[in-house]
Amino acid sequence: MLYETPAPDADDLRVLEEIDRMRHRMRHVLRASPRWSGQLRRNLTARAIAGSNTIEGYAATVDDVEALMAGEEPLETGERTRAELEGHRRAMAYIQALADTGTGFRYDAGLLNGLHFMMQGHHLDKRPGRWRDGPVYVTSPDDPLVPAYTAPGAEQVPALTDELVDWLNEGDLDAPVHVRASMAHLNLVNIHPWKDGNGRMSRALSTLVFAREGVMPPEFSSIEEWLGRGQNTYAYYQVLQQVGGPSWSPERDTRPWIRFCLRAHHRQAQQAQRRTGLLSRAWVRLAGEAETAGLDERVVHALLPAFWGSKVRRTVYQQDAGISDQQAIRDIRELVRLGWLVPHGRARARHYAPGPRMDTVQETVRQSVEPYTDPYDRS
Repeated sequence: MLYETPAPDADDLRVLEEIDRMRHRMRHVLRASPRWSGQLRRNLTARAIAGSNTIEGYAATVDDVEALMAGEEPLETGERTRAELEGHRRAMAYIQALADTGTGFRYDAGLLNGLHFMMQGHHLDKRPGRWRDGPVYVTSPDDPLVPAYTAPGAEQVPALTDELVDWLNEGDLDAPVHVRASMAHLNLVNIHPWKDGNGRMSRALSTLVFAREGVMPPEFSSIEEWLGRGQNTYAYYQVLQQVGGPSWSPERDTRPWIRFCLRAHHRQAQQAQRRTGLLSRAWVRLAGEAETAGLDERVVHALLPAFWGSKVRRTVYQQDAGISDQQAIRDIRELVRLGWLVPHGRARARHYAPGPRMDTVQETVRQSVEPYTDPYDRS
């Protein structure tokens, strides 16, 4: 028996409707294939990977994750954390590829173990891609010596994962995708079928459920970035402990978990919608500035990351703009001369931050941004 999917109440249905409206608006924008959409999708994926690994204690900057995704060396991340990020990046790339595999797709144990091996294959001592062969405990965030949750015995894992796979293929298909994704997350993390990487795999499975829906690119549906922020991470552990219980207890009420996840999805949708609007306005404004300065519009591919506070790397700009190495060098040099970018570091560590001319654009474009709202607090 798995943890059961609750029926959404009136407030949940209202929140789901609001999330769908935000996704609908973003879908229309993305269908127009704006020139900045690729950069936004990479940035959202990097934020999800950074957030999910931060929860597990492997902190990395979004800049470094983006660099790894572009095939560049990270500037601040050590080898241990880099290995975790690379594994997660491989698994997420495959999940994104599974978004359009057609109607013949089915979940199975091999898929789950394969994703786990992509994510944890650098830990050969922890049986990556194979069910655990012993007990496992989840420690409390308050005290690492105290077990907050004891997972089912290793002998129960094959049957429970089979039941979960059957549910993924056939169960609660009429439930909203946000609810199904959240229940997939909850059940996998509580089965805890592997020695390590269970939290990241459970969050990745949630994203895969969204990817298979095919309505939005999966990077716009992941809540890993939101979960990776300090107070949200603590709340995440608390609600998992509250709903999951001290041990496998599928009879417990799962409604608090669903409400927690819906709040996270609503907030993440607000963030994605905000970034989409900001980048659209920023591209128009920066393209106008480039034209006034006699520059090709392609240089906005370098200015846009600087606008949202990321480090600009010449090689990544070259990829994004689809230009030669020499052209990228000339463009970056001109943007520095005009005060749009400021260089930092040397050799392979060379990168660029926003220059003084970016201040006015940032202030103008961001002045219309409204504060985030809590969908369950309308007082």
